[in-house]
Amino acid sequence: MEVPETAAVAEATRFLRESTGPLLFHHSRRVFFFGALHAHALGLEPDPELLYLAAMFHDAGLLTPFSAGRQRFELDGADHARAFLLAHGFAPAAAEAVWTAVALHTTPGIPGRMGPETAATHYGVLTDAVGWGLDALDGGRVQEIVAAHPRGAFKKEFPRVFVEGLNDRPDTVYGTVNADVLEHFVPGFRRTSMVDRITGAPWPT
Repeated sequence: MEVPETAAVAEATRFLRESTGPLLFHHSRRVFFFGALHAHALGLEPDPELLYLAAMFHDAGLLTPFSAGRQRFELDGADHARAFLLAHGFAPAAAEAVWTAVALHTTPGIPGRMGPETAATHYGVLTDAVGWGLDALDGGRVQEIVAAHPRGAFKKEFPRVFVEGLNDRPDTVYGTVNADVLEHFVPGFRRTSMVDRITGAPWPT
C-alpha cells in the first residue's frame, strides 16, 4: 500500500494539490488506495503507477475544462491524463489504459469487465463515493487510509463540487449519473430523457 515513487507520480500529485482543494485531493488519493485494495482482493494486477495516475486525474475534468469543446467532465479528465502520460514518455498503450479508466469511472457495469486499471479505478471511486464494497475491505486498512486522507464533510461538499464543475455545461450530463446531481441541486434543471429524444426526433412517426 505504497504510492509509487516516480517523477510522473510526483508531478501528478503536485498538479492536483495546486489545482484543487483538499476535498478532491484526498478523495483522489483514497480512490487509489481503495482501488488497490479491491484489486488485490479480486486477483487483479493493475500497474500501480498507472492506477495512481488514473486516480489523480479521474475528477480533473471538474476543474477548468481541458478541451476547447463541450464534453463530459470524464472525457476532459481522460484527455488531460492521456496528454500528461504521453508528454512524460509513457507508451501509447499505457496512456490509453489511463484514458479508459478515467473516461469510464462513472459508467455503471462496464469498467469491471475491462482492464485492471479501469476496474480498480472504478471500484475505488465507488467505495469512496457511495461505500460500495466497503464491508469487504480490511477495517484497519480503511481506517489508516481515512486517517491519512480525511473525508471531512464529504457527503455535503462532494456534490457541490460536481455542481460547480458542471453548471456551465449541463447539456453534457445526458445519460450519466451526473444528471442526478444537477437535478437535485440546481433549481429548474430537468434532465433530458431518451424518451424525449425519441418523441422529439425529426421523423413524422
